[in-house]
Amino acid sequence: MIDHDLDTGLPVDALEALDAASAAIAGEVSLEGVLQVIADRLLPLVGARYAALGIVGPDRRIARFITSGMDEPTRRLVGPLPQGHGILGLLITEQHSMRIDDVMTDPRRSGFPAGHPPMHSFLGVPVVLAGRPVGNLYLTDKIGAPRFSMADQRLVETFARQAAMAIHTARLHDGLGRLALLQERERIGRDLHDGIIQSLYAVGLSLEDLPELIAVDRAGGEARIDRAIDGIHDAIREIRGFIFGLRTDDVEHVDLGDGLRRLAAELARSTTMAIDVQVHDRPALDPTDCRHVLQIAREALSNAARYSAADRVYVVVNVTAAGLELRVADDGHGFDATIAARPGHQGIGNMRSRAVSLGGTLEVLSAADTGTTVTLRIPGVGTLHRRSEA
Repeated sequence: MIDHDLDTGLPVDALEALDAASAAIAGEVSLEGVLQVIADRLLPLVGARYAALGIVGPDRRIARFITSGMDEPTRRLVGPLPQGHGILGLLITEQHSMRIDDVMTDPRRSGFPAGHPPMHSFLGVPVVLAGRPVGNLYLTDKIGAPRFSMADQRLVETFARQAAMAIHTARLHDGLGRLALLQERERIGRDLHDGIIQSLYAVGLSLEDLPELIAVDRAGGEARIDRAIDGIHDAIREIRGFIFGLRTDDVEHVDLGDGLRRLAAELARSTTMAIDVQVHDRPALDPTDCRHVLQIAREALSNAARYSAADRVYVVVNVTAAGLELRVADDGHGFDATIAARPGHQGIGNMRSRAVSLGGTLEVLSAADTGTTVTLRIPGVGTLHRRSEA
């Protein structure tokens, strides 16, 4: 006598097979892995020789067809995978389970390509999620019986509901993975632009008038070349640190004042612009936030060196009851801040993005012959001394 589950009416051994199949799906994360496991687990679930999972596309044709039970040489002989004609297409349009004794003789068939193995008994079950078709499960050639039974159909229908959720979850996971990749790509591009690329820009800036300098001051020109080489070596070290996640400004204890003074010293090697750094308080910033502030300052200083023709630039940090304020002001010729940046010029956009990530705001004020002032404000940031007493 075969034992049956009282709730489902299915044989106990069938439920055990279903549990095993469901556990196998749950063990996969990627969409490709989930689709193949679903197809593979169909075979032992009801004792079929061949199984397949067809994913339905927006045009209600089979967009993907994953097979199981067919070896690779046979698979190559079959040729292109089905698109959803004949019985397979009927299952897509009617969206209900089908059991057929012999698909080789059924009048609704569209035929088999040359090299396709013969298949007779057939069971097709739609995979539906929230009323929307996801795909279909196909099984052929019931082992040990001339046809698939109603019990087989009910078992596969139960499995199809779990398969629908697994496919949906895997698609969400893949989508999140792609989103994370895009966000990481954006972060890397921003960090490269704000850090390493700006350093190399500064080196290039220092070499622009080198021929004229050598003509009048050979020793000065040679010293400029030495500093440029040092700057290139610094950039190489920064690239290596960036790749291996060992950037010096990512260490546990980062001091904003020291970081700003290092930036000023770095820029001083490649420009005649005087840089005055004034840090009146020691802000209570964690290393990640401090790094963002330093990158904003680096971008503002680099822009001043490249575009403003300024003689002097002031970098001032104040911490008040309202929070932290970083101001980078130059005495250069300024620009029209209301004009959108040209394609490829993303510096101000990067600064604003970093300011938003800090919960702050960025203000850029500039006009012709009045210089440029970049002001970052981060509310709620106190000093290390005040925070330790809170």
